[in-house]
Amino acid sequence: MAFIVLYDASVLYPAAMRDLLVRLASKDLFQAKWTEEILEEMVGAILRQRADLTAEQLQRTCDLMNEAVRDCLVSGYEPLVEGLHLPDADDRHVLAAAIRAGAQVIVTSNLKDFPEDVLDPLGIEAQSPDEFVVSVLDLNETRVIEALHEQASSLRNPPQSVEDVLRTLENQGLVRAAAEIRTLLV
Repeated sequence: MAFIVLYDASVLYPAAMRDLLVRLASKDLFQAKWTEEILEEMVGAILRQRADLTAEQLQRTCDLMNEAVRDCLVSGYEPLVEGLHLPDADDRHVLAAAIRAGAQVIVTSNLKDFPEDVLDPLGIEAQSPDEFVVSVLDLNETRVIEALHEQASSLRNPPQSVEDVLRTLENQGLVRAAAEIRTLLV
């Protein structure tokens, strides 16, 4: 049985973090999942902050994400939403999708919105993106480093080194993961 994680929109919003998380998912270390609704939340958040981007450009990003990770889209979770109770009712669709997908982990920057007392009985854990990447690093550091090199080499405007990408990821909250990766790169 595959280890299944559900990405919340909060971890897909920052571009560098999204890129790394999608690349890690494509390495077949785990099965990443999300929904069209989660992608819509991500797009909406980006458009509110980035007037230089268009919905069409971000739809292309969503399409590329969906192509990069096999079997990533969760559907059929909607009937579960009403019966769920979370501190923020707007997050119930995320938990419903995790339940429907059989996810063991929800990767989110909003840990307070997914309390242990609600998730534990469901066999689901909420993890910060930093904690999650550290866990994946423990699982297979070679593939994480490989994904990071691929990410850096794909950035051309402007070009970025692995260290540049690590600094960006660190600024986006992957502090412990960036520190552990640096120790592996020396």
